Amino acid sequence: MNDNVEKIDLNRVDWKSSREFFESLGEALDKLEDKDESYDFTWVGKRKSIIEAGAPINKILRPDLEASKDFDNTKNMLIVGDNLDALKLLQESYLGKIKMIYIDPPYNTGHDFVYHDNFTVKKADFEDNSTDSDGNVIISEDEYAENSKANGRFHSDWLSMMYPRLRLARNLLTDDGAIFISIDDNEQANLKKLCDDVFGEDNFITQIPRLTSAQRSGQEQYMNVSHDYVMCYVKNHNYDFNNIITRDLTNKIILKDKNGCYIKGDTKAILAAITQGYSKGGDYDFEYNGKKYSPVTKDGTRNRWLWSKDRMQAAADLGILVETGNTLRMQLYLDKRFDEKTNSLVDKDEKLIFHTADFMKSEYANANGSLGLKKAFDGCDIFSNPKPIKLIEDLIRLNTSSLKEDIVLDFFSGSGTTGHAVMDLNAEDGGKRQYICVQLDEKTDEKSEAKKAGYDTIDQITAERLRRAGEKIKSEHPEADIDTGFRVFRVDGSNNNENIRKPLGEIDQSDMFDMIDNVKKDRTPLDLLFGIIYTSALPFDLKLETRKIGENTVYMYGYLDENTGLIACFDDEVPEETVKEIAKLNPLTAAFKDSSFKNSAEKINLSEHFRIISPDTRVKVI
Repeated sequence: MNDNVEKIDLNRVDWKSSREFFESLGEALDKLEDKDESYDFTWVGKRKSIIEAGAPINKILRPDLEASKDFDNTKNMLIVGDNLDALKLLQESYLGKIKMIYIDPPYNTGHDFVYHDNFTVKKADFEDNSTDSDGNVIISEDEYAENSKANGRFHSDWLSMMYPRLRLARNLLTDDGAIFISIDDNEQANLKKLCDDVFGEDNFITQIPRLTSAQRSGQEQYMNVSHDYVMCYVKNHNYDFNNIITRDLTNKIILKDKNGCYIKGDTKAILAAITQGYSKGGDYDFEYNGKKYSPVTKDGTRNRWLWSKDRMQAAADLGILVETGNTLRMQLYLDKRFDEKTNSLVDKDEKLIFHTADFMKSEYANANGSLGLKKAFDGCDIFSNPKPIKLIEDLIRLNTSSLKEDIVLDFFSGSGTTGHAVMDLNAEDGGKRQYICVQLDEKTDEKSEAKKAGYDTIDQITAERLRRAGEKIKSEHPEADIDTGFRVFRVDGSNNNENIRKPLGEIDQSDMFDMIDNVKKDRTPLDLLFGIIYTSALPFDLKLETRKIGENTVYMYGYLDENTGLIACFDDEVPEETVKEIAKLNPLTAAFKDSSFKNSAEKINLSEHFRIISPDTRVKVI
């Protein structure tokens, strides 16, 4: 015992007073109430992040035709700008329409946090060592700041950045939609609590471990960390999450082409026996639809049929045989099977389970993502640690159907793996899925290979990757109907001038001209068109057609769709003849620019023409 510690003489302890003390303490504990206490997950800045999620913005999505591919016809989108703004701009048009979201947000390692949300607190509310001499909290002087671990609000800043984005993302999901989020140990625990808060604890599905690298880093202190996670939540757990059967009992992936479904990895002629001497089959010619088929492989090898001739005939009578090239295969059903005993189609009674351990295979490692992207960019190491395409493809398979036109959203798009995966999967199974990718115009590092190759910002890499991927997929599937285009939009301020009136003595001639036209001078007709599309809560992916009516340029947006047909003309002068011709087309909405009409009389005539010719058309003048 340390000699400096005072020794207690037990013989001199007043046990009576001690007993009274503990009895009093027990009575006090009994009287304590916990009614004001509750389990809660909070952080410095949470209230402000909640407000930020609902705060309005005065911005629009401006189309960038030069960066786009097949702008008029494609349904895919790449939005350039802060994803918080982008999510707010998507709220009205895509509320409850996104089937799946995948994001790979900053892991908050201290060097990857570049979002500049301004969640500030008073020093009285938060005390730490990261303050300057005036008591101000030091984060960074950069517009897009790293969230250094020296920042006392290291985790709070990350949570404040993620919260409004996840809240808005939830609004976009369909009732049977799901979100997948890649994360590692830095913020995994906080992300789980955050998602419980946003999506509800009951809507948590699982946390999938994913192999990142099978190689030892040589930097580990105790063990080599070679995995991260993919966290999965659904919008509503009452819907069947695993509603798409993606694997049969032999763990083979089911795909679909124009002829129907088949099993990936097998030959298209899945009816033909691969191994000779199959006891139930036979070596015979089979006539189907007036044509004879024999079990002969491409190299001329005589094989045997998998089934007997009677069973083949039963399948033919049921109409489940498909002719593919020089052979036959069976139509594969997701909910039925061809019963061996009765030679009839019966309902499947097996419950097929998706195994999370599958993602610990080497094909899901980062090396495959890097290798594929490097190959796409002619050997240039253009982007660090992109996710492998197979990871995203399998997540899409799990939650979307090739029989539907589902929308997949990624608002931390990076190199564009999600968009690439959507196109690749559509080419593989004939699906019509579409993607919306959002990427901040973050500058590339001055010393990076990307910068040397001429890519100044990350979104330029995203667009080029999507462009190259689409061209490659088209060349590999020349006959397939695949949408490999994408519309590029940039988050920007409103089309309207700020009508802040100056005192009379301070108004100059330029101010007078600005008051005449309320539209900013740098805005194009397409900017105005998509501004109206946004305020009308129309989707941004409808077909766009440009026509000439007289001397005027007219934009017809989703015109063949009776629910969304919009026709607009924003020329400086729009004569009555053009107005009448537009009215004869009976659009749901007709839009014009206020300055296109010289006086009030012309505006009144505009309304009268539509009242007489197309009374159901909504006329908008901006």
